[in-house]
Amino acid sequence: MGEAEAWAQTVRKFGERRGLTYEPVGGINPKDGPVALCVGGANRLTGLLSENEEFWGACCDADEREVGRLFNKEVLPSAVLAKAHMPDLAKVVPAFNVESVEGAGEKVMHRLGRKVEFESIDFNRRYMATVPKEYDPVALRELFSPGFLSWVTSIDNEIDFGINDRQLWFLWKLRERTDAELKLALKNAGQLFRRLRSEMEEQGIHTYPAGPCFAGLEAFPAE
Repeated sequence: MGEAEAWAQTVRKFGERRGLTYEPVGGINPKDGPVALCVGGANRLTGLLSENEEFWGACCDADEREVGRLFNKEVLPSAVLAKAHMPDLAKVVPAFNVESVEGAGEKVMHRLGRKVEFESIDFNRRYMATVPKEYDPVALRELFSPGFLSWVTSIDNEIDFGINDRQLWFLWKLRERTDAELKLALKNAGQLFRRLRSEMEEQGIHTYPAGPCFAGLEAFPAE
């Protein structure tokens, strides 16, 4: 069994234990249905990705690379991408990116037009936060409390996250392709989801109840 097949089996079995939907390649939802997440992504899982954090969404392989010898190459992921619909967050900050400075030379950075700096020196050293040039960075500064910034800098791994097209995304750099690593990636993605919702609730901002709508499995309830 090759490494790619072994990883696919790891993801599929993980999904089976969690009651998630596994697809070798993520497809779109039926016409007039909610927008699907991770469309076209390999080894897609959809559903309740992290139960303790009530994190509903989808995840798939990311940053794939060819590895192996000339006539025995395989395409393997070097990261896991998790997404969730968050129209409530998008009303506060329509788009932002937070990308790890570590390893920046090895990847294409998706920085937006305007850099945002925070009072946390540790956060500013480790991450580059940006918003489109037409957006006021104050909303992002107000959203990220000192406690949130401290939590992000405590993560012992390379991560990127942000919001785009009303979807929260979280990229976890894989250190190994194992069940435990996938579980850890989704746990941290779920904690990001939960903490951002908590920051919004503390500011009195409307949030939807956690549920399948965040995974594109059903429509969001009317406000």
